[in-house]
Amino acid sequence: MGDAALVGLLKSGFDGLSPQLQEAARWVIDHPADVALLTTREQARRAGVAPATMTRLAQRIGLKGYDEIRKLYAEAVRRRPESFRARAEELLQRRDTEGDAALVHDVLSSLAHHLQALTSAESIERFTAAAKLIAGAERVFCLGLRSSFAVAYIFHYVRSLFGASSVLVDGAGGTGVDLLRTIGSADVMLAISVKPYTRHTVHAARYSRARGVRIVAVTDSEMSPLAALAEETLIVRTETPSFFHTMAPAFAAVECLAALVAARRGSQTLAAIAASEKQLAAFDTFMVRPRNRRSRS
Repeated sequence: MGDAALVGLLKSGFDGLSPQLQEAARWVIDHPADVALLTTREQARRAGVAPATMTRLAQRIGLKGYDEIRKLYAEAVRRRPESFRARAEELLQRRDTEGDAALVHDVLSSLAHHLQALTSAESIERFTAAAKLIAGAERVFCLGLRSSFAVAYIFHYVRSLFGASSVLVDGAGGTGVDLLRTIGSADVMLAISVKPYTRHTVHAARYSRARGVRIVAVTDSEMSPLAALAEETLIVRTETPSFFHTMAPAFAAVECLAALVAARRGSQTLAAIAASEKQLAAFDTFMVRPRNRRSRS
């Protein structure tokens, strides 16, 4: 059995696992390279389960022990600790021992690695499918909360510039979800959340799907609660040497998605952008350098 077959078994049987086994399976699925590098005990610690749970997971899929799973993987990419406090403590230690330059290099190197992953053939197929789904929608409801809000907003903002109907699910006093009263099967929801997943976002996506709405998810795991609800999923990595997860890959993903959708609209996009620029100029929105005037002789 290869690693792809292993992942297939874990995914197909995921819902039937106990919560502890689900945590172990999620670790294996999301961090295949770490499985080869780290000890079983360390992997269990990072997954938040007992070492015996990793063994039980292997036995659940017909293997003798967890070492058989480890042998299926060859590379390693280190996983950060789970809590913000633990990451902050590690960040301070790294700064003291390695200095600012090393930390800056590590942060930017991790971002470059995550962005490069978005150019894989599989990722491009996902982008294409998501853009096709969104381009065919009557309206797109954009939802992201906390660190994901800015990502949802930039997609909504860019989409509004090229004339496509967009609804930002946001409102004062917690009234944002009231906008979902009119959502229907002709619409698409772009839902964005990464671990720790925002409960409100998952509830809204579940509500929308029950109304026949198709979901495009931007999230960090194949096993995230949003991925389970989505018709199309864009996977963005979030780990950095810092204490807080990065949203840069998610920004890059929705910017790419917006460009693909705009291109699909063709002449409609050009006409809408011209109208947007005319309105912005009427309100003198941006500080634009005036054109050089010819001097009079």
